[in-house]
Amino acid sequence: MRYLVWALRLVVFVVVLLFALKNTDRVTVYFFADHLISEVPLIVVMLASFVVGTVFGLLLTVPSVMRRRREIAALRREVEQARAGSASAADAPPSPDVVLPMAPM
Repeated sequence: MRYLVWALRLVVFVVVLLFALKNTDRVTVYFFADHLISEVPLIVVMLASFVVGTVFGLLLTVPSVMRRRREIAALRREVEQARAGSASAADAPPSPDVVLPMAPM
């Protein structure tokens, strides 16, 4: 399985490398307010837009990750409280209201 993953990574790397080598034309990038950058290789523009998109995508996941971490921490506290409560309850004799199962005959 490990070799299959490395082979797949190698194939993806070669495809991306060939794609980059084919897209070396110079382009002019226009920003807002008539600001432009001229003679930038196309692959640099594509790489920059990929990185910016990835960063924005990761930033969108931050609130849900933080919410899940808080929920996990709260659940862990509940488990610890339940374990502490059951440990103290195991030491105390059962109350008369509790029905205990009878031993088989």
